Amino acid sequence: MSLNSKFTFTRFSYHSGDWDTDQRMPINILNSLLEYTTIPIDSKEKVVALSSPDVFNSPFSYLSGHKLVQFDAQERANFKKYVQNGGFVFVDDCNHDIDGLFAKSFEAQMASLFGPQALKKIPNNHELYRSFFTFEKGPPNTSFELNGWGDDLVHDYLKAITINGRIAVLYSNKDYGCEWDYDFRNKRFLAEDNTKFGVNIVVYAMSS
Repeated sequence: MSLNSKFTFTRFSYHSGDWDTDQRMPINILNSLLEYTTIPIDSKEKVVALSSPDVFNSPFSYLSGHKLVQFDAQERANFKKYVQNGGFVFVDDCNHDIDGLFAKSFEAQMASLFGPQALKKIPNNHELYRSFFTFEKGPPNTSFELNGWGDDLVHDYLKAITINGRIAVLYSNKDYGCEWDYDFRNKRFLAEDNTKFGVNIVVYAMSS
């Protein structure tokens, strides 16, 4: 995917669980791309069913939820083919919890599709953390972690499934989706724009 391509924020829906979390987040990230980069964007989020052949028209996708992730046969087949064919999926656990239902069930799905060791920790000096802005310490913390909610733990790394040297599935327990789920016009009240890491994720996905 080229940085000159028009970027569309695509969210995958799936039949189990609750896929439509953090509904203001995509517009917030799109606003940040407009503000900080010259990447041409589609100004609206696109929702595509994971079971649909339309998934293969979206080089970047987002998948999230709080509840059970149990892909059906078509969803499993499409997910695997999508990432093996060059697609990028950013997956965020809205429970910010390593033992929550979403985390356990999603990780089980990935083990089933790609093998039990496929999801691996990303080193904090990975290219992802300097693809646009620089994050010297790796993934930035979220207020949910720092407030001691969920598992009362700050996750100091992200995980990924890597295919042919590139991240194909980026997996977070940090609840970035809810962290960025606010009206983009309120960013001016923040001491530091917390969506900047979202820009890194998109730029990495488009250039890798």
